[in-house]
Amino acid sequence: MSVLSKYIVFEVVKGAFITQMILLTLFNLFTFTDELKHLGEGHYGLKEILYYVLLTSPGVFYELLPASALLGSLFVLGAMGNNRELIAMRAAGLSIVGIIKAVMLAGLVLVTITVLVGEYVAPVSQRMAHMSRVSAQNNQINSHAEYGLWLREGKKFINVKQVVGDGNLADLVIYEVDDNQHLHKSTHVDQALFLGNQEWRMNHVESSEISTEQMISSTSESQLWKSAIAPNLLKIVAITPNNLSMLDLAGYIKFLKKNNQKSHVYELAFWGRLVNPLVTFIMLLLATPFVIGIKRGVSVGERMMIGVLIGMGFNILDKTVGHLGLIYDLSPPLMAFAPSLVVLLIAVFFIKRVEA
Repeated sequence: MSVLSKYIVFEVVKGAFITQMILLTLFNLFTFTDELKHLGEGHYGLKEILYYVLLTSPGVFYELLPASALLGSLFVLGAMGNNRELIAMRAAGLSIVGIIKAVMLAGLVLVTITVLVGEYVAPVSQRMAHMSRVSAQNNQINSHAEYGLWLREGKKFINVKQVVGDGNLADLVIYEVDDNQHLHKSTHVDQALFLGNQEWRMNHVESSEISTEQMISSTSESQLWKSAIAPNLLKIVAITPNNLSMLDLAGYIKFLKKNNQKSHVYELAFWGRLVNPLVTFIMLLLATPFVIGIKRGVSVGERMMIGVLIGMGFNILDKTVGHLGLIYDLSPPLMAFAPSLVVLLIAVFFIKRVEA
């Protein structure tokens, strides 16, 4: 890699991260302000709000990086253009293709960081943030398992591994204790369906009654269960695409299909997660011809406005296509890739015009 290419890579990465920190700070301030409306619910205080904002930051970081890459590269490359650095680079033998390659190398650095944060940090922190918030606001929820939660109702401790559909439960265990806090009964349920009026129907039930003398096991295809736990509470802590990695999303999609549940939202999230690195590259690719093609002397504000318009336009297109896919049950891979491919074609078109 030449010295000029290294310089472009360093400056684009630096510009993207400065933009990222500014945007992340703004979004965290918005989140903090919004959470203040819930101050005092349960024991949800200022400390819990700050903790929630901190835990949601990796997820926001992951979501903002394509936009930060676009704005940062427009700012950095625009400054190079205004200072005649790009002209000097091209005079020194660095072609437009060479500049684009250097920008793409910067994109590779950003994408690597994005994938690491999006797959290994953000899902865990999002689950922790979600559960800490709900736990603070509702005393029924005590702690969480990897894909579920713990609930308490009187002398019963309920571990829910899966929340599906409209608050129905799957793969749950109910532990009952006696007056001396000794385990009295353990019940495993494959599926629990809410019937209304605080009543659930449990399917495929395996129970074990435990005493100091013996343990009696029994099975049942169906049982009724009276509980004050309501689906609207369970919806709050249901699994969302934001708190699952790609591997977890793939496993959860398989689980939903196996249990004849709708998985379209999670399939779209899976393919959207897969296409996210491509979006960062496309944003950087789109920034380059705009900078080179725009006349020298265009202010930073004007370049930022161009970046904001491009970013907002892409986001609107992406969300619209995604919702249309959900409404009309269209192919999730196609709906995830279509907006990026459209913008990629636009970027290639402008690059060809600049080269011409």
